[in-house]
Amino acid sequence: MSDRERKDAWWRNEDWVAVWLGFIIIALILAGVRFSFPKFSWTGTEQLLGSILTWKNILSSIIIGLLYLVLSALGVWLTGGNILRYILGFPIIFALSWLSLLVAGNSAMNNLGLEYVIFALLIGLFISNVIGVPSWLKEAIRTEYYIKTGLVILGTSILFYEILQAGVLGIIQALLVVFVVWHFSYGLSKRLRIDDEFAVMLSTAVSICGVSAAIAACGAIKGDRKKLSYVTSLVLIVAIPMMIFMPWIGKTLGLSDMVIGAWLGGTIDTTGAVVAAGALVSETAMKSATIVKFSQNVLIGVAAFIISVWWTLSKTSQSPTDEKPSLKVIWERFPKFVIGFMIASFIFSFLVDPATVKGIKGLLGGLRNLWFALAFVSIGLETRFSELVKMEQGRPALAFILAQTFNIFWTLAIAYLLFGGVFFPPPSIQ
Repeated sequence: MSDRERKDAWWRNEDWVAVWLGFIIIALILAGVRFSFPKFSWTGTEQLLGSILTWKNILSSIIIGLLYLVLSALGVWLTGGNILRYILGFPIIFALSWLSLLVAGNSAMNNLGLEYVIFALLIGLFISNVIGVPSWLKEAIRTEYYIKTGLVILGTSILFYEILQAGVLGIIQALLVVFVVWHFSYGLSKRLRIDDEFAVMLSTAVSICGVSAAIAACGAIKGDRKKLSYVTSLVLIVAIPMMIFMPWIGKTLGLSDMVIGAWLGGTIDTTGAVVAAGALVSETAMKSATIVKFSQNVLIGVAAFIISVWWTLSKTSQSPTDEKPSLKVIWERFPKFVIGFMIASFIFSFLVDPATVKGIKGLLGGLRNLWFALAFVSIGLETRFSELVKMEQGRPALAFILAQTFNIFWTLAIAYLLFGGVFFPPPSIQ
């Protein structure tokens, strides 16, 4: 096949290549390929040196790095990229991503609710704004490629049958919160003259589950990566005071542990912060928070699908010069990672033995997070910090904070009505 024929082939589109890459990794794990995922959790210097910075742990990192390099380089070749430059630059991106996971693995960072995403972004921003990005590295800075691959793997952790395990009340709360808060946030953003891309990412992050939802929304609308980094920063920064003060407020108001947990799970936008905040109250609150949080997480794929179709239809009808939103146009513009996500979710929900799913869940989760770390390092490397600070004169930050404030009050009311014994007996959580 000539270079021209390869470039014109539908299967070499970056969306499809990300799907193939995600499927290959999932298939390898299902076929029994196992390797030790590197450890990143540590407390003090002794544990860091004795458990993390050991030859065994570093060797595990190198093996995964080589696997990622080989597979992703094949995708870069299929999409017509410069494979030699990519091979030269990828180890640097991987090493920076590994460093972000290492920093986030510290127990002090976990207690603050700071996740690897923020450190990956900050590392990239530091290099971009202080040191400078060399030209030979730019071929390996492929944000969307990494994000889409990670999202396909994310589908393996969103299981249909677990929706029922999350509890009927948790599902009802999730639907009420996501629908109402998304529309409130989007309407508020438009009133503040925030563009559509920003409005969609902000609204999805606030209403569903923070970073993962924002990533999915950005992929669904093929949004600006700088806006995604802005939204991600807001999510992680705002989650910290919420994690600290909301448990105290719930206790002061005399709410039951069940209600407090449901409130925390429906408002705080990062899973780690949700668990930490619930644990500050009680075991019951932590479990209640986790159930409600999971109920919202399962809506990521559905939301991405709906947003994709709506965005395609709306954007193809805004200008007389645009193509009419026919099925062909919708298909061409529809982000294919959503299809990969849904297929992976279906397979792991109905075709894979639950014991197998449980056994490989941790490994797939680590592989997924590594793709996202690669993506956020890349975002930082592409972004000037001054651009983030000045972006739209702070209006997106104002919209996010106001929408999150509405979310706090609305979710508190729903949690109290559903979990406080007003209409239904309080559920028993073991």
